[in-house]
Amino acid sequence: MATDSVTVERLIAAEPSAIFALVADADRHQDIDGSGTVREAKGTPGPLKAGSTFGMSMKWGVPYSMVSKVIEFEQDRVIAWQTRGPGPLGKFVGGRIWRYELEPTEGGTLVKETWDISQENPASRAMTRRMAGLTRTNMEKTLARIDELVGS
Repeated sequence: MATDSVTVERLIAAEPSAIFALVADADRHQDIDGSGTVREAKGTPGPLKAGSTFGMSMKWGVPYSMVSKVIEFEQDRVIAWQTRGPGPLGKFVGGRIWRYELEPTEGGTLVKETWDISQENPASRAMTRRMAGLTRTNMEKTLARIDELVGS
């Protein structure tokens, strides 16, 4: 069944602050990306905060770029950004939201990553929805990479 939202979770033996610092650093997204599509942050985004915008060079068969804006931010707890194509293309491509929620728990931090396409442009939503299974697999790889980088 098609879905507009996929969430994966993993218990990581690290403090929320260490995990948050990693996911809130766009320059490190290539290090954690389980899909292999993220190439590098464009510009100098620095640590992300509420309202931050950042570009990303990507490659999935062919090179492309995306622009994201942080739409949810609670230090060491929640960060989410909405991704669109650059410039006028953004009106027609994108709108998906990537969200990380961190919950301190015994043994570390429960990390939830969510891919939400409910605000994806209608022109691209049906095609994007078909990628839910692959996206879930790649998100599981992302959480494993985060665990490798900050887990004890």
